[in-house]
Amino acid sequence: MAPETIAVIPARGGSKRIPFKNGRDFCGRPMMEWPILRAKQSGIFDRIVVSTDDDRLAQIAVEAGAEVPFLREPALADDYTGATEVIRDAARRLKLAGESILACIYPTAVFALETDMITARDKLLAAERDWVFTVGEFRAPILRSYGLTAEGLKPNWPEHMTARSQDLAPAYFDAGQVYFARAGTWQAEGAFPWNGADAVVLPAERCIDIDAPEDLDFAEQQFQRLFQS
Repeated sequence: MAPETIAVIPARGGSKRIPFKNGRDFCGRPMMEWPILRAKQSGIFDRIVVSTDDDRLAQIAVEAGAEVPFLREPALADDYTGATEVIRDAARRLKLAGESILACIYPTAVFALETDMITARDKLLAAERDWVFTVGEFRAPILRSYGLTAEGLKPNWPEHMTARSQDLAPAYFDAGQVYFARAGTWQAEGAFPWNGADAVVLPAERCIDIDAPEDLDFAEQQFQRLFQS
């Protein structure tokens, strides 16, 4: 029998740079309704739970078909609490068995597809990895990057500056969308997604960080081009 598979969407109400970001309209739906919809369409989750401190977001979640079995404590909804702590709290509140599969899906993961979630789940089941999460590939070789100092630009890795791009290994960044692990892994002290992970590599066109107001217009244009044209 396949293990229980739970999605938790950590959606706090106190976004500072984009007020009420997780509930604002994005291409015709509240922002966080898109990842809820994709999670439902994947067909792999026994439960889709939203962890929030905000009654308005709780209502959006329920109307979208997710559960809100508890409201998050204010101490876990400040500007400094990481998503890992929020997911640990949800695993404890939901009384999940250690072998249950627990996915963290960000409420701003509007570019995450159901196929990404299915692939991540399958990789976690098939491989000896603690984590599987979505990443993007840096377009330029990071080993030939610079740092800007008081003395001007300085190569971060001078020994690689004369190497050909095709001779350098690709580098990847966290796409900030979907993370899969066992519930026991999430709850282990000192366990983080960068320890023992496999990846679902997303195309560059779906790796867009919605972190500041100027990101929104570009993200909406890209979303409409990809999914609504």
